[in-house]
Amino acid sequence: MIGIVGGGIAGLSAAYRLQQQGYDVQVFEASDDLGGLAATYETDGDRIEKFYHHLSKSEETIVDLIEELGLGDDLRWPIGKNAYYVDGVVHPLDKPWEILAYPHMSVYDKFRLTMLTQEIDVRGGIPKFDTYERLEDFEDVPIREFLVEHTSRGVYENFFEPLLDAKFGSRKDDVSAAWLLGRIKFRGERDLLRGEPLGYLTGGFGQLVDALVDAVGEENITTGARVTDLDVADGEVRSLTAEVAESESEAVPAEADGGAQTETHDVESVVVAAMPNVLESLTGYECEIDFQGAVCALVTMEDQLTDTYWLNIGHDAPFGALVEHTNYIPPERYGGDHLLYVASYVQDYEEDLWQMDDDEIEELWLGHIEEMFPEWDRSQVKQFRLARNPRAAPVYERGYLDLVVPYDLSEEVADGVYYAGMASRAQYPERSLNGGIVAGYECADRISGRKRVISPE
Repeated sequence: MIGIVGGGIAGLSAAYRLQQQGYDVQVFEASDDLGGLAATYETDGDRIEKFYHHLSKSEETIVDLIEELGLGDDLRWPIGKNAYYVDGVVHPLDKPWEILAYPHMSVYDKFRLTMLTQEIDVRGGIPKFDTYERLEDFEDVPIREFLVEHTSRGVYENFFEPLLDAKFGSRKDDVSAAWLLGRIKFRGERDLLRGEPLGYLTGGFGQLVDALVDAVGEENITTGARVTDLDVADGEVRSLTAEVAESESEAVPAEADGGAQTETHDVESVVVAAMPNVLESLTGYECEIDFQGAVCALVTMEDQLTDTYWLNIGHDAPFGALVEHTNYIPPERYGGDHLLYVASYVQDYEEDLWQMDDDEIEELWLGHIEEMFPEWDRSQVKQFRLARNPRAAPVYERGYLDLVVPYDLSEEVADGVYYAGMASRAQYPERSLNGGIVAGYECADRISGRKRVISPE
C-alpha cells in the first residue's frame, strides 16, 4: 500500500495517479474536509471556494484532469476584468486604450511596462527576446532593483509597489525578480481587445474535488486521521501510524487527548502532500521556506459593488484586493446573490489583523469599503464569512529555488518517502490548484518508476 498524508488536491491527485498505475492507496486527512484550499461554502446556488480560485491558460495539467474526469463541459473561460483603485477612482486596465488612459504613469512608463509583460528587453534601444527565458538568472536579484532597471522608477512606484505591499507586506524587499518574471510567464493568453480569459468550473472547483474522491474511492480515504509517525528501518519507510477520530465528523486535534484510536499501516511508500511543518514533524526534514498567512472573507450582497472582477488597491488599505466573483461568474449561479472576496496576506502572526476576531475584521473591512465607495453601505450585506489559513502561500524570496523540497526524499530521509506539498517545485512561481496536481503526479510517477507495477486483470 502507498500511504498519502493529506487529502488536498495534491494528495488526491497522487492517489488517483497511483491507482491508475496499479497501486493500492490510502489517503489520510487530519481534518474532516477534503480539498485543502479548495474547500467550499454553500450558497443559495452553486458551492463556492472559501479562497478565490481561477485558472490561467498556461495551466494545462488541471485542464487535462478536468477533461479526464468528465467535467470538461463545465469548464468555462470568461474574461476576468481587472482594474486599479487609486484616489477614489476605479481605473480599468485590460484593453490597450484603458492602459493608455491610466493617469498615474507616463506614456514612457506604460511603454516600458508593456514591453516587460511581453518579455521584451528594450534596454539599450535594441529589443532582445531571450533576456527573460531563464528564471534562474534572476533568482538573486531584488525585485525593486530589477523593475527600476528593466522598466522605470515610475513603473515601480506607481504600479508595482502597491501590489507588492498588498501581497508581501514587510517582506516585499526580500522577493526575487524571478518570481515576478515567473508570474508573467504563468499568466496565459490575453485578448488585446477583451482582456485575459480565466478558467472556472461551472459549479465550482469543489466538483473537481468530488470527482477525484469518487475516482479514488471513499473506501480509500480516511478523514479525521492525523498521521503521527513514519517508521523507517534500514533506510526504508516501513509503516505509518495515524490517530483516527472516533467520530467521522470530528477531526483529530494536533495534540490528541485520548479521544482517538491509533492505527498502524504497512506501506511501500509514503507521499506527504501537506505543509512542510508536517513533513518535518514526521521525518525531521527541515524546510527553510517562509510562508504567509491569509485572511479571506466572502461577502454575500444584494447588489453589485463594482463591475470589476479583480480590483487592486493603490493605497494603504486594511486588505489587499477586492475580488467580485459574480462579475466573472453570473450571480444567477448563486441564487441571484452577489459574491465579493475581500482578502489580505499576513506576514507576521503578531499583526493586528491575525489577532482580530471575525467581528472586528468585518467591522474594519466593511467600514473601509464604505469609505472607498460612498454610494455603497453595509445594509447590502446578507452574510460575511471569514476563512483563515496560517500557511496559504510561500514568500518567494531570493534564492527560493534552492529551498524547495525535493519530490523524492530517498537521499535526505529514507527510500520511499516523497513530498507533494506547498513547498515543492510545482508551486513556483505561484501556488495553484494546477501546481498541486503536478506535484501529486510527479511523486506518483517517481514511485511507479521505482518499482515495476503489475496491474490486476
